[in-house]
Amino acid sequence: MTQPAVTVIVAVYNTMPALTECLDSLVKQSIGADRMEIIAVDDGSTDGSGKELDRYADRYPGLFKVIHQENSGGPARPNNVALSRATGRYVFFVGADDYLGPDALKRMVAMGDKNKSDVVLGKMVAIGKRSIPRAVFKATRNNIPLIGSGALYAISNTKMYRRALIEEHGLRYAEDLPVSCDMPFTLEAYVRSTTISVVADYDCYFAVRRDDDSNITYRARFENRLKVCARALDRLSELGASPELYDAFAIRLLKVDLAWIFGENYLALDAERRAACVRATAALLADYYGDGAFERMQHRLTVPERLRFHWVYAGNPEKLAELVRQDTEGPVPPTLLRDGKAYATYPGFGDTLYGLPDRGYELLGSIADRLGPGTELLSVDWSGEGEDPTDLAVSVRVPVVGDTGSVAVQLVPGKLPKSADVHGARRLGEKEKRSQPAGEISREAAGDGGSTIVRARIPLTRKKAELGLRVRVDVGEHRYEIPVRGTDHPMPLARAWGLNDTYKLAARTDAAGRIVIAIGPLHPAKKSLGSRLRTLVTGSKRK
Repeated sequence: MTQPAVTVIVAVYNTMPALTECLDSLVKQSIGADRMEIIAVDDGSTDGSGKELDRYADRYPGLFKVIHQENSGGPARPNNVALSRATGRYVFFVGADDYLGPDALKRMVAMGDKNKSDVVLGKMVAIGKRSIPRAVFKATRNNIPLIGSGALYAISNTKMYRRALIEEHGLRYAEDLPVSCDMPFTLEAYVRSTTISVVADYDCYFAVRRDDDSNITYRARFENRLKVCARALDRLSELGASPELYDAFAIRLLKVDLAWIFGENYLALDAERRAACVRATAALLADYYGDGAFERMQHRLTVPERLRFHWVYAGNPEKLAELVRQDTEGPVPPTLLRDGKAYATYPGFGDTLYGLPDRGYELLGSIADRLGPGTELLSVDWSGEGEDPTDLAVSVRVPVVGDTGSVAVQLVPGKLPKSADVHGARRLGEKEKRSQPAGEISREAAGDGGSTIVRARIPLTRKKAELGLRVRVDVGEHRYEIPVRGTDHPMPLARAWGLNDTYKLAARTDAAGRIVIAIGPLHPAKKSLGSRLRTLVTGSKRK
């Protein structure tokens, strides 16, 4: 019998009716039944999942191997049982809730064969509220590094592995881990790999979150999550990982796993359980992160991530609850501009009693994501003496406080790049032209204590142009542009401007809702007969 190219392993426990869609996607794989085998292990299902597996095995003889066993309490044992029966050159793990694109296995096997890959990642697509990694799937790549590629944030087992690698190193799932047992497995496979490839130009894997949230991962206790983190860090040390790799993975745990522990799950705990959660997490940080970890890692953490780290070390469940509540329920804390830096003023900012200096609240990198959403048009109209407008009068709320002397509203020619639509604002490149605002500008603190009202009277020029209305904010050496949006705000009526040389003023919003001021002659000069004939002749010659 010819060896299959790939063995697909499905650990199944009570996943009907989603299981049917998963199995359908497997039998429809374009790689062909002669190049694959499917091993499905029913881990004591009680909802008919086992019968559904048997139905597919009867319908597709030779393609399925179905194994029934008593419930083991997690996916580790079913996966290990299936691994012991696998015969394919590669092994691919698929969740019983999820499904594959028709060409997924064909493309991934081709990628693995082309590059002699040990691990192949196929692009993931989220269905429902499922959280998936994105950075690693930005581009198809023959070989990626572990650090800096996003691979450490794609740590689930839903990948294709060279089976020889698994057998050579005896890789198996830890059966004492009820959740996230795939983290140590995938991490070791990564570390032992020579080549890790990515298929990003095709939607390979569709990750589904059930509406009833019954997936075991979403019901995990914090003790189990911390146990997995400790096991993964222990395994990294045993494998002789470099300090750079250890730190990169430790930071990943802070960004992902601590964010999970100290998210909505934390608010659901009573005071006693919150205190226990903080003590257990602090013990893990003390054992695995070492002295000076905060100083070493803080520049790679966001402000909420730094604060979680700090409040856990400080043993302060109440401050953690404050932080989590503000992060999950809002509002976004005000952005303070001071001495060329920006700070997120979460609870505790500026209070030396709690021991975290202001630099712990400093916003590093771009703050475009904080500027765009909170910028709000308050009013816009033509202004001038009598019936002849000469200025544009604008009032805008900008979500910054503190040193707001650089905050201005201006009319800027040219289109914004698409990147400005990602966060509703953008940071200008170092070599981009920086225009100066014209007209009168005033600023005053808003009543909410978290924003500034900027009023501008911008002079208009009799010159044909389309100008974008934008807010300018300087933070140190960086300048930010925020397009002012007016989708839900009435625009001033178009006006004729001037008596002899009459121009038309018009305000509108573009497809993205950004305000555009259009200026042009009310009656454009017509071309002379000679000019029109020359244009006609020239056009004929071009044909």
